[in-house]
Amino acid sequence: MPATPVRELALDLDAFEGPFDLLLTLLLKEELEPREVDVSAIVLAFVEFLAERNELDLEACGEFLVLISALLELKARALFPDEAAELGELEPEEAARELARRLAEYRRMKEAAAWLRERLAVEGDRWFRLGPAPLGPRSERRLAPQDPEALASVLRALAEPPPTVSLSHMALRFPPVSQFLERFRALLARRRRFDFDAEVADLSRVEQAVALLALLELRKSGEIALSQAAPFAPIRVSKADDERILEWTARSA
Repeated sequence: MPATPVRELALDLDAFEGPFDLLLTLLLKEELEPREVDVSAIVLAFVEFLAERNELDLEACGEFLVLISALLELKARALFPDEAAELGELEPEEAARELARRLAEYRRMKEAAAWLRERLAVEGDRWFRLGPAPLGPRSERRLAPQDPEALASVLRALAEPPPTVSLSHMALRFPPVSQFLERFRALLARRRRFDFDAEVADLSRVEQAVALLALLELRKSGEIALSQAAPFAPIRVSKADDERILEWTARSA
C-alpha cells in the first residue's frame, strides 16, 4: 500500500474540511482564525491514520510533528497578539525556543490548575473553625476596678418597688344632672328667658354635655321651650307658658 503524505491527511473539523496542507495555507493567509481550529481533533485524525496503516511510520510522525508545531505556534501567537511582533523579530531558532518555553510554562500552569481542582474535590467537604491556637499563650481578662458600695447602692435602688403612678388626672368627672336642673329652674324663676350658649360658655366640655342633657330633660317634662333662629345659632330657653302665649299671639294675628 503506497504511503500517504501527512500533508494530504483528510480532516473533518467544525471550521474546516479538507487536507492538512490546505488548512495550514488558510491559516498563514489569515483566511481562517487559529482559535477556530481544534488541535485535539487533528491529533485524533492522525492517530486513526496510523491505526489504519497498522505500522509505525517514523517519517510520517516526524512530518506531523513539524506541521502540528507550526499550527500550535499560530495559535500561540493568536493568544498573545501583543507579543506576535516580538516573536517575528527573533531568528527562527530563537523563536522556536521562546515558543517552546512559553508552551512549557502554559503546561505547568495547566498542571497546577488540575492539581488545585483535585485538591478542591478532595478537601471540599471539610470545614475549619477559626480560633486561637491550642498551644498559644492565653491572655488574662482583667476587670476594671470596681466599687462594692456603689454596686450595692445601685442594687438597693433596683430592689425598691417603683412608685404607684396616679391616673386620677385622666378620669372623667361628670357632675350630676340635677345640679343643672336646679340651676336652669332658678334662672327661669328670675327671668323669663336666657341663652344656653352664654350660660355654659365658661364650663368644660363634660359639664356642657351634662348641661345639655339637663336642658333636654326640662324640655321633655314640658317645663321649658327651646327656640333657635338658624342652624348653629344660640339656643334660646324660655318658660313653656311664654311659648304658648307666642303661639296664641301668632294665631290671633
